[in-house]
Amino acid sequence: MKFEKQEKTQARIAQADTDYLKDSARLSRIILGPVAKQLAGKRLLIVSDGALQYVPFGALPVPHAQRNGSDRAKLAPLVVNHEIVSLPSASVLALLRKESADQPRGAKTLAVVADPVFQVDDLRVHHAKNDNQATEPAKNGSEVRDLESELLQSARDTGEVEFRRLPHSRQEADWIAALTQKRMSREWLDFDANRAMATSADLSNYRIVHFATHGFLNSQHPELSGIVLSLVDEEGKPQDGFLRLHEIYNLKLGADLVVLSACRTALGKEIKGEGLVGLVRGFMYAGAPRVVASLWAVDDETTAELMKRFYNAMLIKGQRPAAALRAAQAGIWKDKRLPPYYWAAFVLQGEWQ
Repeated sequence: MKFEKQEKTQARIAQADTDYLKDSARLSRIILGPVAKQLAGKRLLIVSDGALQYVPFGALPVPHAQRNGSDRAKLAPLVVNHEIVSLPSASVLALLRKESADQPRGAKTLAVVADPVFQVDDLRVHHAKNDNQATEPAKNGSEVRDLESELLQSARDTGEVEFRRLPHSRQEADWIAALTQKRMSREWLDFDANRAMATSADLSNYRIVHFATHGFLNSQHPELSGIVLSLVDEEGKPQDGFLRLHEIYNLKLGADLVVLSACRTALGKEIKGEGLVGLVRGFMYAGAPRVVASLWAVDDETTAELMKRFYNAMLIKGQRPAAALRAAQAGIWKDKRLPPYYWAAFVLQGEWQ
């Protein structure tokens, strides 16, 4: 593998930041310029088409602030002053509202599924075997891969070569759970973050369901899209940990909100007139009127910070999900001055009320 020099990497990143300021300003002017005078103080409901479905509108600068491209203060992103909600189509909102009115909601507040065990050489397998005094030898990695042929096929299609542990996902889960009363929330971590749990009736008891793990959309074979949960058990034996798209469609959720704190979970296969059909649509079909998901591969550490702010705004300050996501993203932009790569991937789709 050929690695580029640090100087070249820094120069490439600096150029990308410059290109973003120029290109995002131009795109904002083209799309939002004609209605710029009508945007002040408004929530923006985006029903986009084609390539625009992959645009993080919250990262675009306000459309009237284009005259001085070097003035960062004038190029504040839209999310600083606007709630932004995406919908695949207007008909989906009507359907969500109709079905949500008839569906019972969970009695408890929060379910968090995070930090699954992907590899047989994970230290948690070693500790669990010692605790259980297991004598049977652990299965090797090839046997895990054989069991997960569909997962591996989809991983190859999407460019994923391995599933690494996401260390900050556990911190993220603990932060979030600490914001609720203990009896009103539950964490499924480590080996408990498995497919059997995710497809059980337990999740229907919670109004917010949060997944912090790997996930992806397979545009070549949409049926192989899904969420990756624990692939081995406490003894290192392989198990099916791939929650497939069709299984998500068949879930019966009582959730007001599903959060997919993983990479590229907002993507999908484009269907004319219906937008992107993928994980988000699957969870909506399963009963969730609103879903927070990501447009690209997200940074583990910054995502944990973003989610901490998002849930604090919802659970402590009582803000609606759309307002809470705006507050979290705008806060990171203001406090840390990070480029949109770090905070703009997550979008709220569905009901904004």
